[in-house]
Amino acid sequence: MIRSLLVANRGEIARRVFRSARAAGLRCVAVYADADADAPFVADADDACRLATGYLDGAAIVAAAFATGADAIHPGYGFLSENAAFAQQVIDAGLTWVGPTPEVISAMGDKLAAKRAAIAAGVPTLPSSDDPADAAGVGYPLLVKAAAGGGGKGMRIVERAQDLPEAVAAAQREALGAFGDGRVFLERYVARSRHVEIQIVGDAHGNLFHLGERECSIQRRHQKIVEESPSPVVTPRLRARMGEAALTLARTLGYRSTGTVEFLLDDETRDFYFLEVNTRLQVEHPVTEEVTGVDLVDLQLQVADGGVLALQQRPPAGHAIEARLYAEDVAAGFLPATGTLAAFEPAADDGVRWDSGVVTGSVVGVDFDPMLAKVVAHAATRRGAARKLATALERLHLGGVTTNRDFLVATLRDEAFLAGDTTTDYIARVRPTPPPPDLARATAVGALWLHGRRRGEAGVLASLPSGWRNTPMPAQAVAFVGPDDEGVALGYRRRRDGSFAFDDGQTARVHRWSWQDIDVEVAGRRATHRVTAAAGHVYVQLPTGTVALAVTPRFAPPSEQAAPGALVAPMPGAVTDVRCEKGDRVEAAQTLVVLEAMKMEHHISAPATGVITEVHVAVGAQVASGALLLVLDLDGSGGGDRTDG
Repeated sequence: MIRSLLVANRGEIARRVFRSARAAGLRCVAVYADADADAPFVADADDACRLATGYLDGAAIVAAAFATGADAIHPGYGFLSENAAFAQQVIDAGLTWVGPTPEVISAMGDKLAAKRAAIAAGVPTLPSSDDPADAAGVGYPLLVKAAAGGGGKGMRIVERAQDLPEAVAAAQREALGAFGDGRVFLERYVARSRHVEIQIVGDAHGNLFHLGERECSIQRRHQKIVEESPSPVVTPRLRARMGEAALTLARTLGYRSTGTVEFLLDDETRDFYFLEVNTRLQVEHPVTEEVTGVDLVDLQLQVADGGVLALQQRPPAGHAIEARLYAEDVAAGFLPATGTLAAFEPAADDGVRWDSGVVTGSVVGVDFDPMLAKVVAHAATRRGAARKLATALERLHLGGVTTNRDFLVATLRDEAFLAGDTTTDYIARVRPTPPPPDLARATAVGALWLHGRRRGEAGVLASLPSGWRNTPMPAQAVAFVGPDDEGVALGYRRRRDGSFAFDDGQTARVHRWSWQDIDVEVAGRRATHRVTAAAGHVYVQLPTGTVALAVTPRFAPPSEQAAPGALVAPMPGAVTDVRCEKGDRVEAAQTLVVLEAMKMEHHISAPATGVITEVHVAVGAQVASGALLLVLDLDGSGGGDRTDG
């Protein structure tokens, strides 16, 4: 009988598992790497052990279990969650493994072996080959995929034969770095398709169930960012067919614990094809929980404890949608972002669930995946869930790190999304664009909040209003730089009746001020706005989201100028390849430097033809965001504009 559970993971999934474990009466143990020493999940645990060598050290994790008296280990997802050797190591140590058997993990952890098992079970599959020389037989377009792991790593779409060698090489490097296994294979690519997966759960007594489907088609870099249950296109009949196919494969494996059988659904024919089996909890599992009322982590614990499952096959109750909130720069191609969260304050909304691994003050670095939270809304209808989730994201007070929040909101409010037109090419095809923020209101609110702060910080004559003069003087002034590097200068005066008049004609009245917020009426519209100041910025909460305003110093130092033609790092990372030397002539779009960040490769390419005049990095170097990589003398210019690659 399990009494104490160690979670061999971090962040939001560690906190999520702790929640169910505590509800089951278990003591919770955390393990943490040095980069996570101050993370919230460590403080959430009843006991915690430092991992000197990180989350992939199975022996250290088992030792931590013995040191803390834990008698069971839950792997979460990622890291060692689908490592059969680690599962066996846990069992051999006399501990309880919360997950499928090592034999099943081993069989399904290799996508090629899983595909062969699906074929043997009569489950339809796409044309594929583990030999790049068979590309013509697979057919173009095709997908190069890592044989191990998941999460979109080690994957490349290839449209033409001449692009195949580079795609294979890049996928192999990425797979080796992420999973320690560089094997890849080729699979037919279906552009107008949907990613639909079936949640399964089984026990050691032969009981096996499926809990319906999730659609996870909205992806960037082959990684999911919006998931939902049920799928907007899966009918009860199709659900039954896909569910039976998933259970047929699971029965041949003797599956127990939770798992996911993933399918590709052709959007035109509604034919489905087996992709893989994930022998772990999925990031998107909350949407299944919301529409079934089942706690999947609790089911995992019951199965690991030898329990007998008694579930009933029911249609989904209502609709649930999950959005993954990431620290990433959408405008820069969804590149990971780093920084310190100056504000992270979800609003309390009924029917909205926040599974988060961060709080205000958390540092988002380059060591781990940049997901900040899974945000899930449940409602009676799909449109209702989308509306509720979009509003919850807008009401999140968030600052300090660039995120995909506005992009998610734009997606959830987009008519194509609301109509269920959510194939895997959705982002490239629809390109949801957030509306511009109400910069005029945000800057007025920010200026008046700063006005109040100056009074609060005044050391002398604190009773006098800010800006008071006994002779005519120029208006008070403040300058900001907005989200799109737009400069805004505001002049304003405090009038005799206590209201404010701005130079642009707006009037305002402050009804209440505090260090956290301001109740203000601007141009006849009154609202209370949450405001946070940090690192030279003010973050102003509007009804449509948080607006980040950089406060321009009144006496700014001269800024450093980048060399003409400078190419800089678009994100922090490690330099894995430098493909040019000083004096080389390069062509437009030619890859010059390859960076690795969060186990993903990012290519820095020449913006135009020219000659390399400076190289500032070498393979193995760690670079910060904005670090100078090299300088390119563009043809016909003797230099060039600064670019981020």
